[in-house]
Amino acid sequence: MISHSENMRGAFFMTLSMAGFVCNDTMIKIVSGELALFQVVLVRGIIASVLMFCVAWYMKGLFYRLPRRDVGVVILRTIGEVGATYCFLTALFHMPIANLTAIMQALPLAVTLAASIFLGAEVGWRRYVAIVVGFMGVLVILRPGTDAFNTYSLWGLGAVVFVVLRDLSTTKLSRETPSSFVALITTLAMTTFAGGMTLITQEWEPMSARALMFLAGAAGFLLIGYIASVTSMRVGEIAFVSPFRYSVLIWALLIGWFIFHDPIDVATLVGSAIVVGMGIYTFYREGQVARQKQKLAATRSRMPPR
Repeated sequence: MISHSENMRGAFFMTLSMAGFVCNDTMIKIVSGELALFQVVLVRGIIASVLMFCVAWYMKGLFYRLPRRDVGVVILRTIGEVGATYCFLTALFHMPIANLTAIMQALPLAVTLAASIFLGAEVGWRRYVAIVVGFMGVLVILRPGTDAFNTYSLWGLGAVVFVVLRDLSTTKLSRETPSSFVALITTLAMTTFAGGMTLITQEWEPMSARALMFLAGAAGFLLIGYIASVTSMRVGEIAFVSPFRYSVLIWALLIGWFIFHDPIDVATLVGSAIVVGMGIYTFYREGQVARQKQKLAATRSRMPPR
């Protein structure tokens, strides 16, 4: 049983991770009008790889021999990270940051559902109802069939799927495997993928000092997000830690309003409220179930042997 203090540590790292990612997204979106997608990912990846190499060396996680049981897990996690990055940035280049962030708030519900299906986690009917209602909230945000629907929102949904793969894979890593080592592998894989795609597409634009500065900043914030994300999913319980992703929504709304001057429409706010509300209920229900199990276990331990 994971302790309360470990869950709180996981929550802290998840909140830190979301802050890092949204700052990274902001800087990427700022340069999206100047540079091609894969060029952005490649340059940011090179800078992030150098930073991650230094961090892994400092934390003595650079020369680590990955256990055989973790090899497949790391491969799955890397696929999830690469797929999520590509889908997310494709959407980010073409839609408001707040709307995309709102779609991504379905992650805790999606992770809970996937954990039930693939990891055998116990999920009662109440949480299944919350998941269904939460996904209905996503439809409110997307508004398919209306003029407000942006087809790039589907790329956002694709990012949700890949992040679920990444997070579930992370929970299966051995505890002795350094988070910095896993983050370094992820960063190198993403950079290699972007480099290959840049060669194939031959999309390369002259870079200004301003664009390079923003990409360097994005790499730094991405580094924070990577390490904190890996740590959060390994320290605390997945059902406890996941809802703290919602902290990113407030920052995305404020940044979209003040920096990009994106209007905040009522449908996005209503859909976000539904998704967040169902996620919080899922978290609350998970706590109730855990407490009931603890009481039952305590009662059984006091029963005299037959």
